[in-house]
Amino acid sequence: MECNISANKTICACTYEPCSRKGKCCECIAYHLRNEELPGCAFPPDIERTYDRSFTRFAQVVQGGRKR
Repeated sequence: MECNISANKTICACTYEPCSRKGKCCECIAYHLRNEELPGCAFPPDIERTYDRSFTRFAQVVQGGRKR
């Protein structure tokens, strides 16, 4: 399957503007997993903007603890 970068960019939730992986989901996921975190699209917008993309933060969000 070919990556449709322009279509992916329209739904990308990442607010980090200089990101070179925007729209390249497979590269983005691989990058974040290497850094023991999840990509911004795994988080609600208010949490994504904090740039805390840790597994711990994700677990808190999933369990309903949306503290900032």
